[in-house]
This record gives sequence, structure tokens and C-alpha cells, in this order.
Amino acid sequence: MEIKDRSYRILHFPLSQILLGIIICCGIVAIGQVSVIQLLKLTALDKDAKTLINGMVAALLIVGSYILWFRFYEKRAISELSLTGMSGWLIAGVTLGVVLQSLTIGVIYLAGGFRIIAVNSLLFAVPSLAGAFVAAVFEEIIVRGIIFRLLEKRWGSYVALLLSALIFGAMHLANPNSSLIAALGLAIQAGLLLGSAYIYSRSLWFPIAIHFAWNFTETGIFGASVSGNAVGKALLTTKIDGADWLTGGKFGPEGSIQATLFCLAVTVVLLLLSYRQNKLIPAATRSNLFYGDKRTNNNKKLSNSLTR
Repeated sequence: MEIKDRSYRILHFPLSQILLGIIICCGIVAIGQVSVIQLLKLTALDKDAKTLINGMVAALLIVGSYILWFRFYEKRAISELSLTGMSGWLIAGVTLGVVLQSLTIGVIYLAGGFRIIAVNSLLFAVPSLAGAFVAAVFEEIIVRGIIFRLLEKRWGSYVALLLSALIFGAMHLANPNSSLIAALGLAIQAGLLLGSAYIYSRSLWFPIAIHFAWNFTETGIFGASVSGNAVGKALLTTKIDGADWLTGGKFGPEGSIQATLFCLAVTVVLLLLSYRQNKLIPAATRSNLFYGDKRTNNNKKLSNSLTR
């Protein structure tokens, strides 16, 4: 009994849950991607079409594996990916992401550092569309769906928000043209914003939509670098000049001071709304962490047996 009890504790400790979730979800995506790439090699589709299809499949695999694994592991409905209310959160998220990125670019434009050289075909935005979509879905499932959500169950909303934001920033340290300052800025603006978006909505669709719209608007529309990655093709061919603190330098506009300030302002608003609506979760007690679900189920069984 003691060995079984210890095993249960280890298996359901938040860090164990996080590692298992990441390994299983990423493993399924990796296996699926190998198969898709091999199948696409047999087609006559162009590179952009293959990239788009590959991205769509990757997104479906990460969402599907997350739903199936945590439905089995946590014995619950996956409400954070519910289709109910999904369209509303997607619209709100896309709108917010576009507005925030447009404001960021707008400051550079007003300072004389943003110039449009050419307007291209809509097809030029397809590669960025696929890249932004995959990055948004994949990173939000991993960082907000797995890391933040499971940390929050144990240590509460504030600690989970801080830790997940730092992890999100650290994930981008290896990006081209990145730096400690750029990663810290990304942790503050995107890490905190997207985490607070999840807290407020309790839906992954909201941060996914914000993340997607931010990246796609930045690179697919305005033709700027995103997280240090140089843009290939975009709707607009542009030239961005100016001080790094204003333009973000080679890391891209999200490395600018105004991007951090705009995102931080929205973060504060979302957290205040969450606080007023009692959406912030306190740290769990030791007994509730390991035995909450089990004891609840046992109590339900006992109650049912007494009423028969």
C-alpha cells in the first residue's frame, strides 16, 4: 500500500506530469511529422503548399495528442480546448494580436524608421501564415496548456505565471540574433501576456489566437523579423531602421521597448479583470494536490452507496 501510494505521488507530482505531457505530445508530433514529410515528397505540390500542409498536420497532432493524453491522465473533460466559445476567443485574440503589433510598428513608423518598399501578392504571406500558425499552437499547448496549467495547480496563478514566462523567454535564447535582454523582454511581454490571457479566458484558444496574430502580422504583413528569424516573403517588402531599443534590431520589433510596454499594459488589465472575477487560483495544499481527485471520487462512491 505504501509503495503504491508513493508511486501515485511521484506520477502525479506536477513536474512529473509536465515531463510526461511534453514527452508524449512532442513524441507523437515528431513521429507524425516524419510520416507526413515522406508522403509529401511523393506529391507535385510546391514548397509553400507543402509547408502549409505540414504545419496544419503538426498543429492537429499536438492538439489531438494533448486532448487524448490529459483526458486519460487526468480523467476529465479538456475544457481549455472546448469548441464552445472557441470562435469568440479566436476573434478576440486575433484582434488583440493585430492591434498590439500594429501599435508597435506604428511607433517605429512615427519615428521615421519604417518604410514600405513594395506591396506583394497575398501568396507571399502563405509561408509566414503556416509558420505563425504552427508556432502559436505548438508553443501555447506546451507552455500554457502543460507547463503553466500544471504549475498553477500546485503553486497558484502568480507563481505559475512568473515561472512559465521565464521558461518562455529562455526557450527563445537559442534563436538567431537573440540575447539575454531580448529573451527577458519576450518573457515580460509575451510570457506574461499569454499567461494572463489564459487565466482570464481559461481557454487556450485565446492565447493561441493572440500569439498567431502577433507573429503573422509582424512577419507576414509588415515583413519584419520575428524572434530573431529573418523574414522570407511577406505581403509588404519593408525597411526598418533606427535604434535597437525602438526597432528591436535584428531580433525584430518584438524586441522593442514599446512592444514590451503595450503588452505589459494589456497584461495588467487582464490580471485585474481576473482578480475581480475570482479567476486567480491559489496554491494547493499538499493533501489536495495528491489526493483531491481520489478523495472526491471516493466520497462520491460512498454517497451513492448510502443512497441506494
